[in-house]
Amino acid sequence: MRAHDFRPMRLGRDKSALWTAGLTVTALTAFAANSLLCRLALGDTQIDAASYTSLRLISGAAALWGIASLSSKTSGRGRAGSWQSAAMLFLYAVAFSFAYRTLDAGTGALILFGSVQATMIFAGFIEGHRPEALEWIGMICAFCGLIYLVSPGLSAPAPFGSILMATAGIAWGIYSLRGRGSGNAVSG
Repeated sequence: MRAHDFRPMRLGRDKSALWTAGLTVTALTAFAANSLLCRLALGDTQIDAASYTSLRLISGAAALWGIASLSSKTSGRGRAGSWQSAAMLFLYAVAFSFAYRTLDAGTGALILFGSVQATMIFAGFIEGHRPEALEWIGMICAFCGLIYLVSPGLSAPAPFGSILMATAGIAWGIYSLRGRGSGNAVSG
């Protein structure tokens, strides 16, 4: 290596990269915790799937209301929410909870995130994005792995739970796609 290869990066770029990495790790940890907590709550029948979903939606709505109340005081008038986005979020939450009655946390998370990504990739394809060769290879490998995961066999996950989790993933993908152009993520 040459001496100039060891020069530190500019501070601004380092901070940005660290901030992005930190947010990514936080988001991934929250996603994993979401699956683990749901499976834990439903596994020992601490709560039924419908009550768990209701509790999640009500507490999420209360938290969002509080955040929106604080942000509307500083940012002016917010715009009305979207019923279509709310319906997708509701479908995600219901399908997610009922799927975890029969799936373990790892399998459920794989199906969920595979479905979210497939939905978003499909939407990008429809919008004209054409994947490059390496992206195609990755998508084909991931799709084959998902097919293998849910194919019948000794350790195949429950078919109905898999369908529910895929539905949750598609709903989450649509919800995310609907929100990507929102100027105000709290109200949209």
